Parts: sequence; C-alpha cells; structure tokens
Amino acid sequence: MIDTAMLMAAGLGKRMRPLTATRPKPLVKVAGKPLMDHALDRLEAGGIRKVVVNVHYLADTVEAHIAARKDGIEFAVSDERAKLLETGGGLMKAKPLLGEEPFFCANSDNLWVDGPNETLGVMRRIWDPGRMDALLLLVPLARANCHRGPGDFHMDATGRLARRKTAHVAPFVFTGVQILSPSLLTDPPSDVFSTNVFWNRAIEAGRCYGVSHQGLWFDVGTPQAIPVVESMIAHG
Repeated sequence: MIDTAMLMAAGLGKRMRPLTATRPKPLVKVAGKPLMDHALDRLEAGGIRKVVVNVHYLADTVEAHIAARKDGIEFAVSDERAKLLETGGGLMKAKPLLGEEPFFCANSDNLWVDGPNETLGVMRRIWDPGRMDALLLLVPLARANCHRGPGDFHMDATGRLARRKTAHVAPFVFTGVQILSPSLLTDPPSDVFSTNVFWNRAIEAGRCYGVSHQGLWFDVGTPQAIPVVESMIAHG
C-alpha cells in the first residue's frame, strides 16, 4: 500500500498570468475549486494519507489553504521560499519528509478524472519495485486535452519507456502523476534541476515504466485552457 504522495506546488505559474499575479497557480480555480484541490481530492480518494507539498511563490497562501482543508490527509510542507529548486531539486529537498518507501508524485496544475478503475489503484497494482524505479501515468497524445506538445515518450509492449527523439512525435504525454522509488533520488547534479535527470537514469537502466491513463486528463497551463476544461467536464 503506497499511501504517501508529493504534490508539486512551488512553481511561479508564469504561463497562467495574469491570474497568478495575486495568487499561486495551485489556487487558480477550475470548475469551482482550486487546481490543487482537484489533485488532493483524487489523492485522498485513492487512499493517500500523507502529502508533502512544496511551496515557494506566495507560500503563505498555499500553506494556509492546506491547513484549512478538512479531510483525513496529513500534510507536511517542504519550504522552498529561499530558492525555487525545480522538480528534481524539490524532490531531493523533500526526500526526508517522504520516507523510505515508494511514493506518488503529482503536479498541481494538471487535472485528471478516473476512468473505469481508480487511477492510483491501477498504478499500485502495476508497480513492481523489483524491476521499476519509476512508473509514469501517461495519456495518449490524441487524448491530451489542451496540450500542445509533440508527446514525451514511447512505450513498448512491456510498459518500458523510451524518450521521444528530437523533432519527432511521441504517442504518449506525461500526465504529471508518477510513482517513484526513493532509491532513485540520489546524486543530484546541483541543487536546482529537473526530474528528467532521474527519469534518464531509470530509462538507461531499463527501470522506467509507464501505464496509459483510461480516464480524462487536462493540461491546465494557461487562462485560455480553463473554459475549455470546464466545458468538457460539464458535458462529460
């Protein structure tokens, strides 16, 4: 039972301006509630009991918001006020709070809806620490709503991942949700770096896997995406 997660909530939200001029991106409302609450509700429904939240931009506002939530989640804060560390650096700083067992990690600016089966449960059943250091939730490029990129990964019949080659298109997009082994979080190249460093190591070792999401997923990266997302959710 993987019951710990990290929620990435420290970004500056530059693409979401002007909405982020006075509020952090995780608290921008979509379909009636803040983006981070969509993620936290999915994590809680999926059996997560402890969530580590990293904070930087308007950190006090994010901390006050999670303190006011009335649910069964235990929160811990990884404080990046002094310096924004990007995703990989943020994971390294939060590692002591995450414990020694595999954990979920989710971005606070992507919104997902479960398919026929509960998403985190599907990922738990697939997770195999004997052959995996990372398990990424992917969505087919054709169903990556509001996403404009060319795709991120290729996935073979066993679920093992390979990178998209430069100037090519890949069939799967990373949703922002993953399971990571804490053993992967070692030897940081600096204090500020991307999770790509960890993924590249896992791919090279043949220990980075993926699973295709069967529900809906939305890339809520700009103000223009919000009404599109809200309309799609409202109409099923």
